[in-house]
Amino acid sequence: MGRVSILADLAESIPDAVERLEGIVAHTPVQLNQRLSAATGSEIWLKREDLQPVRSYKLRGAYNLMSQLNEEEKAAGVVCASAGNHGQGVAFSAAALGIHATVVVPHPTPRQKRDRIQKIGGRYVDLVLHGATYDEASEESVRLASQGMVLVPAFNDPRTAAGQATLMVEAFDQLGFVPDVVVLPIGGGGLVAGCAAWLRALHPEVRIIGVEPEGAPCVAAAISAGRPVTLNTIDTFVDGAAVRRVGDYTFQAIREARIELARVPEGQICTEMLDMYQTDGIIAEPAGALAAASLPTGGVGPRVQIPTGSRVLVLVSGGNNDVSRYADVVERALIHEGRKRYFLVEFPQQPGALRMFLDSVLGPDDDITYFEYVKRTNKETGPALVGVELGNPGDYRFLLQRIDECGMKTEEIAYDSPYFTFLV
Repeated sequence: MGRVSILADLAESIPDAVERLEGIVAHTPVQLNQRLSAATGSEIWLKREDLQPVRSYKLRGAYNLMSQLNEEEKAAGVVCASAGNHGQGVAFSAAALGIHATVVVPHPTPRQKRDRIQKIGGRYVDLVLHGATYDEASEESVRLASQGMVLVPAFNDPRTAAGQATLMVEAFDQLGFVPDVVVLPIGGGGLVAGCAAWLRALHPEVRIIGVEPEGAPCVAAAISAGRPVTLNTIDTFVDGAAVRRVGDYTFQAIREARIELARVPEGQICTEMLDMYQTDGIIAEPAGALAAASLPTGGVGPRVQIPTGSRVLVLVSGGNNDVSRYADVVERALIHEGRKRYFLVEFPQQPGALRMFLDSVLGPDDDITYFEYVKRTNKETGPALVGVELGNPGDYRFLLQRIDECGMKTEEIAYDSPYFTFLV
């Protein structure tokens, strides 16, 4: 017997998933994006899954799995772990199918996502807060499932992966042509596994790029190790893709598909979120902007290589962003672009010291965005924390030169310093 192909089996299940989801999920648009197309010299088409009823593609996998449960399983109820979006998909499916669901989310999950889960699911959903990360919430969901409920995995199940893949079938029908490149975000791997299975079966010539956040590259770690491994630490900012460990099933599918992997810094994702909001009118959550943030648009940070003139399909995976997070998004973007710097400055404790600093150090387009005395003393000098926003990141070296010439003792707080976490 030949080796069983996970991709082939998964691809065979996708047409049935398409039928199950007909009339349930929205046929979200595929739109040509002028900003990204002009910046890359290619045709960039965005699949807008942020426009689903639950504002993410996660509805597809949750409903495809839950609609296949037998009556005994439905009566037992379901449980899932979620960073927010999968929970909304499960909540929607629970209300639609009349199944009771328990949704476990980590404590840092944005309030907007938690409130939406409860509103969408209504009386069919119980929300449980547990742990600091998705993986800790997942452990709790497994414990609850052992008591009799049916587990609905966010990614590590062929039924979930097949449901997510329906967005790719839909997008190709809408485009009316086969793109050269498909760019997808990666968290636990369910979306990429499903889409890669369908593409490798029907359009093997398409280049598939999976994008991870720099602070949670669980798939890259697994590929390097040859097996799923648990990351010791992760940055949970990109909450929809912040997973410590790729699924065992999805890892096998991704490895068989031999997709390209890329990773982008969280600050780069923030820059793309702001560009989407300000230019395109798209409200994307961090994971929703993850794939687009990898495109070769210039700017600061690593980018994937795409030949000019390519036709590229990019997924906007979700739009569940809490408005209160935008201050953090702006801060991270400025820091990533090199426009925001923080310094500890020993100021003479005398009138006019701050004015002297401003006049001698700041350029005409620079600004003080943060100022706080760290400690007032009876000494001749006292330290202050100063945040400077540069009008042009390229002027940084001139800023350092003027600081050196001003005569005040100054120490920059480096981005990789533990103290920096108190600021951002």
